[in-house]
Amino acid sequence: MLKHRGFPGRLPSSDLQFTIRRANKKGATKLIVRERFRDRAPLDKRADAAFLAALIDYFGDQPFERGNLDAGRLSWLLNREVVAVGKLDPTSYEQLLQVDMKRAEAGFPELFAPDNPPDFGWDDDDWNDDDAEDA
Repeated sequence: MLKHRGFPGRLPSSDLQFTIRRANKKGATKLIVRERFRDRAPLDKRADAAFLAALIDYFGDQPFERGNLDAGRLSWLLNREVVAVGKLDPTSYEQLLQVDMKRAEAGFPELFAPDNPPDFGWDDDDWNDDDAEDA
């Protein structure tokens, strides 16, 4: 499983994770398309926006390997702002994904506001720089 060094490990001031530390012995958690309803909790909406912002900052519009990115977080964006490159294998850590920038801007216009982008409060404690022994 590829570890994305420098990718935020969680949403600051929450227990919502963005990455996992190690591969699941039983295989990767299945990616599923989750319905985002309008009445979702503000914290969940903020987590979606922060995770997408981190994906854009880290990968841009280039394809990336799923690796240690959290399946739950990816599932909220799957087939909307994040799409599979090729045929989706929902249980593969090697699955290539890509941010669809047009759909990302349509779904989260605040991330693309030139004058006032959101501040997610990232600090050094939020970034996932695990020790080499975890690799």
